[in-house]
Amino acid sequence: MPQLDTSTWFITILSMIITLFFMFQLKVAKYNFPENPEPKLMSVSKSTTPWEKKWTKIYSPLSLPLQ
Repeated sequence: MPQLDTSTWFITILSMIITLFFMFQLKVAKYNFPENPEPKLMSVSKSTTPWEKKWTKIYSPLSLPLQ
């Protein structure tokens, strides 16, 4: 049975890694990233609901006075 020749594996794997690195760099270089990212200012919109206009209190049955 012939032996597997592994003498070219190092240069093959090394050239593949270098090629992938350059391809990744070219892909990333296409994107435009913002220089100074700033948070968006969120405008607070107050919604009016009927229960905000009056004071309400919810009583639990155990806190009610005895009758």
